[in-house]
Formats: sequence, structure tokens, C-alpha cells
Amino acid sequence: MDEASEGDLPELFLRAARRIRRTQSADLAPLGLTPGQARALRVLARAGEPLRMSALADRLGIVPRSATTVVDALESAGLVTRSVDPANRRATLVALTDSGRAVLTRMADARRRAARDLFAVLSPDRRETLRTILAELDAANIAATQPDSPC
Repeated sequence: MDEASEGDLPELFLRAARRIRRTQSADLAPLGLTPGQARALRVLARAGEPLRMSALADRLGIVPRSATTVVDALESAGLVTRSVDPANRRATLVALTDSGRAVLTRMADARRRAARDLFAVLSPDRRETLRTILAELDAANIAATQPDSPC
């Protein structure tokens, strides 16, 4: 790959990601969700159990006060509930509601449609090649960010 092509790669990748994000955001607008709120719902779903507010903030990479604002909006919309953590009564747990899970399904559908539209110009073989490359990059990033295990 020559230097000009290598320089284009990050820009082309970012443009593709922005296009998916714009399309998905347009699909989320009728749900009344911001991208930050949608991300919080995805984090809660991946956790598979209620999370403490502090853990949610950590996983979102935001300060606890910002997490409170996000959870306030999601709770007002009936997408999450808060409860006292029985293991530490000073901590608050956040959990998805059935409505929150239903919205997650709609969000996933919106993301799939956005990606399908973007990648429709590629043949199935080229889409699979791209998926393989992105999975390899993701795995390398995860491995690079994991703390070294003790010997």
C-alpha cells in the first residue's frame, strides 16, 4: 500500500462509520433517544444484569454525574429502572425494563439496516473479507488493552 492510500484509509473508514451512525441516528429519532442513551442501553444489555451507576459510568467512559443524566432520561422514558443495591445500600443499580429491551431490538434493527445499506455495493465475498479484517483489528485491540496476566 502506498503512502497516499495509507493516508486515505483512516478517512475512508471514518466516513463509513459516520454514515452508519447518521442513518442509525435518523432511525433512532422517532424513539426519542440520543446516541449516548442508546449506547447506555447497549451497555446494560451486554452486562446481562443490573449495573451499579458507577460501573455504568466506567463502561461508558463518562463521569458519574453524566451517567446520572443519561439514566434520568432513560428512566423517564420507562426504559430502565433504578433500585438500591442490596449488597451496598449506598449504591444504585440500573436495570433494563421490558420496554428498554424492546427498544434495543429496534435499535439493533436500525443498525443492521444502516450497515446493510452501506455495504450493499459489496459482493457477499467482499463483505465477509471486510468482516474478517475488522474482527482481526478488534481482537488485536482487545488483546493490546488487556492487562498482562500474572506469571
